[in-house]
Amino acid sequence: MTVTVLVEVPRGGFVKRRADGSVDYVSPLPCPFAYGCVPDRAGGDGDPLDAVLLGGRRRRGDRVDTEVRATVRFLDAGEVDDKLVCSATAPTRAERWLVVGFFSAYAVAKGLLNRVRGRSGRTAYLGWEPA
Repeated sequence: MTVTVLVEVPRGGFVKRRADGSVDYVSPLPCPFAYGCVPDRAGGDGDPLDAVLLGGRRRRGDRVDTEVRATVRFLDAGEVDDKLVCSATAPTRAERWLVVGFFSAYAVAKGLLNRVRGRSGRTAYLGWEPA
């Protein structure tokens, strides 16, 4: 399946912004891939569906037509918040390890942030599902 990914965080970036440009999240780790959304598809949380874009560096605001290769199953404060894993070619073992490792660590950091923000419910990386 082909989707258009809107890049919100370039590879190496720390800051995730909301649609209005305000800061949503500052990561303790640099993002090891471009991170964004599929603007015309809603995720489980009602926001545009999140997407990881593997491959070369992209700038914030770039739109990239790409293939969906897998889905990262993720729970954010008790809500389904899955992320599509997209790339021009099938992810390598190293890229898969990078994505899984990042979202495992991200779940811990995001869970702490959710508590500070008064959001209850489990936050967790739940697995990798091939497309």
